[in-house]
Amino acid sequence: MSDTIWILIPLAPFLLGGFAIWSKHQQKMIEKQSELTAEKAAQYAAQTERLEARVRVLERIVTDKGIDVADEIEKLREAPLN
Repeated sequence: MSDTIWILIPLAPFLLGGFAIWSKHQQKMIEKQSELTAEKAAQYAAQTERLEARVRVLERIVTDKGIDVADEIEKLREAPLN
C-alpha cells in the first residue's frame, strides 16, 4: 500500500486540475441552461399576454349587446396583431 501512495502523489496536481476544469464546465452549462429557461419563460409570458388580450376582446364582443358581432369580428381580422 505504501508503494502505491508514492505513485499517486505526483498525479494529484493533474487530477485536481482536471477536476477544476470539469467543475468550471459544469458551471457554464448550468448558466446556459438557466438563460435558456429564462428566455422560454419570457416567451411563454408574452404569448399568455397576447392570448389574454384576445380573450378580453372576445369577452367584450360577447357581452356588448349593442354591437353587431359579425362587423366587430371583421374589424378585428383587419386589425394588426401585436
